[in-house]
Amino acid sequence: MRIAVCYDDKTGEVFGHFGETQFFKLYEVDDDTKEITASEVKGTEGYSHTALIGLLSYYGADLLLSGGMGGHARDLLDKANIRYFPGVSGNADEQVAAYLAGNLQYDMDATCPHHEHHHGHDHEEGGCCGHHH
Repeated sequence: MRIAVCYDDKTGEVFGHFGETQFFKLYEVDDDTKEITASEVKGTEGYSHTALIGLLSYYGADLLLSGGMGGHARDLLDKANIRYFPGVSGNADEQVAAYLAGNLQYDMDATCPHHEHHHGHDHEEGGCCGHHH
């Protein structure tokens, strides 16, 4: 299994906004032991939502841990058969370990409420889902 995490490379934490993530941290997990066998950080090259999901598919991600996530991203992840857990925060390594142990804290309702109303517009600094390309 391969787990992808929206990743803040400066803090090592789960990045808060799917559409603005600059990095994914990818974890290779042994299906039998549920142990992490490898991990690596990959840049997203500033891609849009659709391309980010294509990138996750290219990397072979089975599931994604993320902060806030809009409905469009969720629809695209569903179509790509990538399971997702939004509303995750804290240290990325610890959150993957929590998922593997069956006690990940996440919030399926962690969205970007303003996202749908301003689709196609740039968001203010600290906005949720970033620029649409």
